[in-house]
Amino acid sequence: MIQVHARLSGRKVRMTFAVKQLIAAISLSALVASCGTNPATYAQYAGSVAQSVSTDATDYNCPAPSEDAQRGYPRRARMAVGMASPTMMANPPPPPPPPPPSPVAVADEALSSVVVTGTRVAPQTHNAPAAVVVVAGKSASYAPPRQSTEKYPLAALNSVKQTAESPVSTFAMEVDTASYANARRFVSEGSLPRADAVRVEEFLNYFDYGYPKPKDRKLPFSTTVAVAPSPWAEDKQIVHVGLSGYDIARSERPPLNLTLLMDVSGSMMDEDRLPLAKRALALLTPNLTARDRVSIVVYAGAAGVVLKPTAGNNTRDIICALEALQAGGSTAGGEGIRLAYEMAAKNYDPKGVNRVILMTDGDFNVGISDPRALQSYVTDQRKKGIYLSVFGFGRGNYNDTMMQSLAQNGNGVATYIDTIQEARKVFDTQISGTLFPIADDVKAQVEFNPARVKEWRLIGYETRALNREDFNNDAVDAGEIGAGHQVTALFEITPIGAQGSYDPLRYGAESPTPTTDKAKELGLLRLRYKVPGEATSRLIERPITDADRTASFDRAPESTRFAVAVAGYAQLLRQDPWIGKGFGYGDVVRIAKAAKGEDRFGFRDEFIDLVSRAEGLERLPGKGQD
Repeated sequence: MIQVHARLSGRKVRMTFAVKQLIAAISLSALVASCGTNPATYAQYAGSVAQSVSTDATDYNCPAPSEDAQRGYPRRARMAVGMASPTMMANPPPPPPPPPPSPVAVADEALSSVVVTGTRVAPQTHNAPAAVVVVAGKSASYAPPRQSTEKYPLAALNSVKQTAESPVSTFAMEVDTASYANARRFVSEGSLPRADAVRVEEFLNYFDYGYPKPKDRKLPFSTTVAVAPSPWAEDKQIVHVGLSGYDIARSERPPLNLTLLMDVSGSMMDEDRLPLAKRALALLTPNLTARDRVSIVVYAGAAGVVLKPTAGNNTRDIICALEALQAGGSTAGGEGIRLAYEMAAKNYDPKGVNRVILMTDGDFNVGISDPRALQSYVTDQRKKGIYLSVFGFGRGNYNDTMMQSLAQNGNGVATYIDTIQEARKVFDTQISGTLFPIADDVKAQVEFNPARVKEWRLIGYETRALNREDFNNDAVDAGEIGAGHQVTALFEITPIGAQGSYDPLRYGAESPTPTTDKAKELGLLRLRYKVPGEATSRLIERPITDADRTASFDRAPESTRFAVAVAGYAQLLRQDPWIGKGFGYGDVVRIAKAAKGEDRFGFRDEFIDLVSRAEGLERLPGKGQD
């Protein structure tokens, strides 16, 4: 934040209001270049800027770093917040020598890029060694882009199953949305995401479908089921399953014991990393109360505590501690996680929500870097009642594999934050779902009726697949659902009598004769969940019947049609072989526009714009990593 200082009677006076308004205007203007022509997005972002610029250190008269140092922060923590030791100040290290010049490039200042022998090179987006460009005897520095090292989990696409041989689908219900926001980043920058970066369920769960909410907290979920013809495969149908969680009123929320674990390593230096993470958490502070407790732990070359447990309504101390953070050094992620869990355990509240919130690009290169060791450690802490949610930032070295593993084993969400608008969605608009769990180990199981359904395919949830026997095993971990969260799953089914993917069997009946009482059932939906703190799961069952069907896709519920559009987009991005060849981005746009409905925050408008922009884009190369 820019500050204007004046000296009056020996006192420093901060003059920031006009400067803040200028920054807000600049921020909004910058949005025009990155978010297309969506007025709803402009309005939402303008509100975000207006509020976010009122939560920086200048409004709270935060102390200078030297004053913080006098308050007794550990040396490791002082290093993380940019507090130099007296020895370092007395003997500063010499500046590094300049890199050798390169005579082959020509600077193009107007486009903030570099033209090399006629080929335009994209501007740098993360840390890389600077180079010097020599043009007509004059030099201009630029930093070349590094090769992407982003990592994504590999998972084979769900295949088509024959109901007569395999009638049951079992999977963990998840509410993560990281994949959608990350794919949005790719498209906004002019390329299609890597296929392994697309998880259909995280696209689906990004949106609110207006499912009816349960009226009684004793039953934490309401279920919505619809069946409609598939828009991309003739003679096939889509089964739409939706869950809506009970929402907790603000007055009923349990106290929070939050430990904010901040990655302040050198890879977090760019504006879309640590600076954005600090602004995101500033949006959280108005939702905290005096009953809540907040601690801040940092990690880079070492780990340290920069804010001891502080009352949630002490906004000044929280904001000032965040503002002091600076990026630099390597990444001792494992050591940071240990220290964060220690802080959470010391302040454990048996009647509250105990959660570690990790803000990182996932670039764990020092400490416990073995995903299996970290996974085991996080699992042990989850069993003690301390959950972990992971929020990812940045590009180029984004480690989605690590983030997914930690969040899934920590009973928390994995979310990617690419803009302040996304930060507001996560830490303000949907704060109840982000922080307050209403159900643990939520599992879904659908048994299809072989007398009515010839074949079926679960669309997405590849990384959440469970064995059939896992459904009744309360020792098997599954997904956490927060207050007010919605979860969506889609199946594609082939009715009996339609052409399927398999040839009929020569020796044996294709399907049994239905009994009278089950003739109208396509299948049975089962849900298992645990009330947080309980060890035994509870069961919900609901049949899927002809009463849930519509004769044509256009007459299906609005929520079903928009969900199908989202799933169609995700399948096109990941080059799904099961989607019809005649179905394209234009079909997705047509369906989404017709089913847009109420769009309070402009997310559906933004989706339509992203799909339109995806047409004709090229895909970035790369392979996922286990």
